[in-house]
Amino acid sequence: MAVLAASFTTTDLWLLIVIVLLVLLLVFLAIAETSINRISRVKAYALEERDRPGARALRRLVEEPERFLNPVLLSVNIAQTVQTVLVALLAERLFGPWGVVFATLLNVVVLFVITEAIPKTWAVLHSERGALATARPTHALVRFTPLRLLSTWLITLANVLLPGKGLKQGPFVNEQELLGIVEAAAADEVIEHEERELIESIIELGDTLAREIMVPRPDMVTVSAADKITEAFDVAIEHGYSRVPVLGENVDDVIGIAYAKDLARAEREGHGFQPVAGAVRPAKFMPETKPVADLMREMQAGKYHMAILVDEYGGIAGLVTLEDCIEELIGDIVDEYDVEEAEVEQLAGGELRVDGGMPIDELAELLQVELPDEDWDTVGGFVFGTLGHVPEPGEGVELHGLRFVAERLDGRRISRVLVQPLAADGDRAAGA
Repeated sequence: MAVLAASFTTTDLWLLIVIVLLVLLLVFLAIAETSINRISRVKAYALEERDRPGARALRRLVEEPERFLNPVLLSVNIAQTVQTVLVALLAERLFGPWGVVFATLLNVVVLFVITEAIPKTWAVLHSERGALATARPTHALVRFTPLRLLSTWLITLANVLLPGKGLKQGPFVNEQELLGIVEAAAADEVIEHEERELIESIIELGDTLAREIMVPRPDMVTVSAADKITEAFDVAIEHGYSRVPVLGENVDDVIGIAYAKDLARAEREGHGFQPVAGAVRPAKFMPETKPVADLMREMQAGKYHMAILVDEYGGIAGLVTLEDCIEELIGDIVDEYDVEEAEVEQLAGGELRVDGGMPIDELAELLQVELPDEDWDTVGGFVFGTLGHVPEPGEGVELHGLRFVAERLDGRRISRVLVQPLAADGDRAAGA
């Protein structure tokens, strides 16, 4: 120790001070990198609206993450390199070559524990606090022109070495992350609950197929091409529809669409006795697997309100209207004089009565259970497919502590399903 004290100079003291300062800088950069990256843009806007100190700088940073992240990472790299070199120089002056080896190994542990693990763990647990505390200094750091230009040049070099999108496009956000941002915005009361539901519906619309919202063929209200105009108009009035498909020789032969306004005009002009086939307009045919988002855009561009959906064999699968597409976004649209059965009806004892045409994934979300949806789209299809035969009223299947009963049938189609909780004696396998 006497030899060490005698050899310790003022230069060594300054080297030690610089090393400590670099370690503190690395701690700060680790907190800044982790905490700011965990703050969404919506969260930053909410903090700024509440006039939190540092929120304005934080908002500017998260608006363009790549502009702050690249200079920060470069600063970390420079600080770590310089700190390691200074530690090696100091160790070599004080302890010789073996001191360099020991100091390097010790420095790896110190850097990992003190400048990585501890500050980043704290930043994960206190993201908001860490982001606000480091936002202003970080904003000043990334505005330092030499650092910004150097990081930009290095990123350009990386883009040359990494063809394609490289690093030019910045961070990429997937659908789940976007839904998480919307949830956080609703939790922070940045957006209303209704706005959150609308945004989520828009995001999920891209994954929805036309067959999931269509009126299936058995439920279609149609008229025959041989029917008189007066008869077809009566059908449209009776069901409250402005458009009715017109069938030719069979149910798969849709020759066009009869508009109620055309039928009314023809009847007033004294042509009510003529066949409705002479008053139809061309029908639009679409595959049942067409995404609803694409279908809605085509309807808007083509200025038509009804499309006939065709399955892979060329048969008629059902029909979809522009109103069906809009309802997928904003919920059911019911006229003031419409009388409709509720899709979901809460009964005593925790039972539910649901429409057989209800999407199976919606019921699964409502019940918070996993229901098989690979081979069918509706609740009725689930019961029908699991039983393997046309059920009698009262037949059902059991799954996840629930019994799904075919309560009412329209022909061979299950129109109402009763969901009953079973006794808590363990889940049973699906069966009759």
